[in-house]
Amino acid sequence: MEIRKIKDKRRKKSWFIIIGSLIIVLGFSLLSFDFIKPYVDENTEEKSLEQFYIKEEQIIDKNDKTTSDEVEKEKKPKVKYDYIAVLKIPKINLEKGLVEKSSKYNNINYGVQILKESDSPDVINGNVILAAHSGTANISYFRNLDKLDLGDDAIIYYQGNTYNYKVVKKYDADKTGKINIKRDRNTSTLTLITCRHNTDKQIVIILELQNQ
Repeated sequence: MEIRKIKDKRRKKSWFIIIGSLIIVLGFSLLSFDFIKPYVDENTEEKSLEQFYIKEEQIIDKNDKTTSDEVEKEKKPKVKYDYIAVLKIPKINLEKGLVEKSSKYNNINYGVQILKESDSPDVINGNVILAAHSGTANISYFRNLDKLDLGDDAIIYYQGNTYNYKVVKKYDADKTGKINIKRDRNTSTLTLITCRHNTDKQIVIILELQNQ
């Protein structure tokens, strides 16, 4: 009887050791994922931006077939995001690609989203409308949007052209699901939108096209 009790205790102890080891391994795996994921995301972003700028070179140099073919063969990497444009805001050190409206990645939970009401940059007197998260998460690309002031610059690279904008207006709006965009409809504009962190307000930045 004593021998059986000893065996039962050993068996239970073995199970505790196995379960404990699994919990420890799982914990380390989760911590490793949280540590590594930002570096993986950054590498993915760099490759996607590289591919976008290669395509821009091809558009600009489309009359030089040899150059385009060489770029296509030698430099084209595999990428996760097929960017159609890139937004760059020097003051807040932001450089982020934009995907097609129809893409599943055109979502603020992945990056900077082109809203469905947005025009493309080449539409005369159109309005490019972009939104992204604020806060402290990896996907909070507009976390520093509130630091922009009147006169600050933003750039959009699109189809071989560079669109230069300047901030002309900055205001807060209630977070109701709809935003009144106060812009000059006789001018091509860029509108940037994000939540004012931990409030019920949204920041709206209006920029006007200076030159292309």
